[in-house]
Amino acid sequence: MSLQYIIDGYNLINHPHFVRRSNKKIKNQRLALLELIKSGRLTGSPKNKVIVVFDGYPGLEEECVSNTTVNVVFSRSQTADERIKIIAEKFANPKNTITVSDDKELRLCVRSFKGRVLGVEEFICSKEARESRDDEIKAELSFSQKDRIDQELKKLWLK
Repeated sequence: MSLQYIIDGYNLINHPHFVRRSNKKIKNQRLALLELIKSGRLTGSPKNKVIVVFDGYPGLEEECVSNTTVNVVFSRSQTADERIKIIAEKFANPKNTITVSDDKELRLCVRSFKGRVLGVEEFICSKEARESRDDEIKAELSFSQKDRIDQELKKLWLK
């Protein structure tokens, strides 16, 4: 069962963790956000769908940036929050929907639809936390290190 992420685009772009993790070579911050979501696999499985909602109208570069997993929506005359509320309300199974935003009013509204919410920091840093745990697991001891530790423990405990 795949998840549906609805992301408040500028809420993410304006967060300090985005600035640290984004690709500095990409000048357009909207495109940098889309690249971070894809390359960082922030939404987990590639089967999960993503809707990124930005305030306003698309620029020339963003006219055709949507693809099979990331759909970009511009709020046009509405605010991004209003547009996200409309999108979140339409999903048939809101428990499979995760809205990413730090906006309190938006989070409360999505919860009233029985949808799930994540804060921006939690969304960005959850991937970092998983990677650091994976690195700790991968850091295994060699046979000689294990043997040396065993010998030291025997000296301490088997007197």
